[in-house]
Amino acid sequence: MTGVVLLYVGAVLIVNGIWLIGQARAAAIVARMPTMETAAVGSTIRGGGGYAGDAAAGQELGGERVAAPPPRDAEAHPLFIQNREVAILNIFTGFIGLAIAVTFIVDGGLARIPAVGLVSIRNGGAILLFAFTYLWVAYNQYANAGGRALGWYSAFVAVTAIVFGVYTVQNTPDSNTADLWLAGNWFAWAILWAMFFALLTLELPIARITGWAAILIGIGTSWALAIALLWGKLAFA
Repeated sequence: MTGVVLLYVGAVLIVNGIWLIGQARAAAIVARMPTMETAAVGSTIRGGGGYAGDAAAGQELGGERVAAPPPRDAEAHPLFIQNREVAILNIFTGFIGLAIAVTFIVDGGLARIPAVGLVSIRNGGAILLFAFTYLWVAYNQYANAGGRALGWYSAFVAVTAIVFGVYTVQNTPDSNTADLWLAGNWFAWAILWAMFFALLTLELPIARITGWAAILIGIGTSWALAIALLWGKLAFA
């Protein structure tokens, strides 16, 4: 089940990363357009060009609508994805994570061996950290909500991921590649979710670099490990 969750986490991180980059690019184009409407938009997102694009894309991730509709050439670019379109993948991945997390937690509660049950419950809680993020992003994209609370939640996830990473390192057999890989993943996820905090709550203009980080981390921490697990090349101890 962990492999299934990681597979879709990889997909959602990659697609969300592409969406962030595309939104930043489109918003930057809008901010440079010399019209009354886009001039007002440029002032709303505090600047022009690339800075404005990154700032607007960060607010779009939080659910705020801050930019005028991009021109057709921006929408025609392969990196441009509509908000409600990417929200579908966030919802799907969030509910997959939710279902598997609940399964882990219920199995852990029913386990006859307390130590085994604790591991299962801990796995369920870890999956919920990320499943809730994707559901929240999807909600914001539909509800036109602000993103600061999501940013603070991302900070909580980042700190918790460091704790999980340290615990995994301390309890990983040296010979188990899957567990060592997972330990590294926790620290990579901590960095990415800290970037979400900086983007959403601190409103730093880092949308594009966050998008690229999401793509690379999605491939390296989730998709690749999922393939190895699902194909039986690796297994957790």
